[in-house]
Amino acid sequence: MKFGVVIFPGSNCDEDIIYVLEKVLGQQVVRLWHKDHDLQGVDFVVLPGGFSFGDYLRSGAISRFSPIMQEVIQFAAKGGYVMGICNGFQILTEAGLLPGALLHNTNRKFICRNIYLTPQTSNSLLTAQLDPQQALRIPIAHGEGNYFADADVIKALNDNDQVMFRYCDEAGNITADANPNGSLENIAGVTNLTRNVFGLMPHPERAADGLLANEDGLAIFESILSIVRA
Repeated sequence: MKFGVVIFPGSNCDEDIIYVLEKVLGQQVVRLWHKDHDLQGVDFVVLPGGFSFGDYLRSGAISRFSPIMQEVIQFAAKGGYVMGICNGFQILTEAGLLPGALLHNTNRKFICRNIYLTPQTSNSLLTAQLDPQQALRIPIAHGEGNYFADADVIKALNDNDQVMFRYCDEAGNITADANPNGSLENIAGVTNLTRNVFGLMPHPERAADGLLANEDGLAIFESILSIVRA
């Protein structure tokens, strides 16, 4: 596959995801600058984590108007695959490509630590090949990861099987204590209704190499590749 990684001023996880895609998974990757107007024929667009435009105004609110995002929006409208991680997830909600919003963590602090995720559906590229009984240990690093949407949107997400991940404890139990940021219903990642746009706050690219003593995140990328290749 040919992946395009969009780089905004302030992105700081772009090289992490590029390393995993290129060096660990052996995929072709192109770097897409935020002022570009050409997606260069990619099969899959990734919006990486970081602090695009310094997170001024609101996380992702300025990046949403970058020239490249007009191309990403059109790409997604035609069924192209788009994934946003952390700040990338925030940008996708600001752009209207995913429902909901990411608010300040309830403790009003930046949180950087390992958490646990449990897959909630097999009906998405990211989760189709995951074991629903296995909790994944994945790092988070955000100040605005508190997923929020109104009651009707939350109901629609649940009714349409659009919730990809929820925060859980090591045993896979979805509890209030396992929720690191106050997200409604422990939601950590969602997909759009047509299941080609994906957003998640945790960083699987930071848990995808044996050198880091954690490869739980690799399963998410392998799930994507196994389905698309098929």
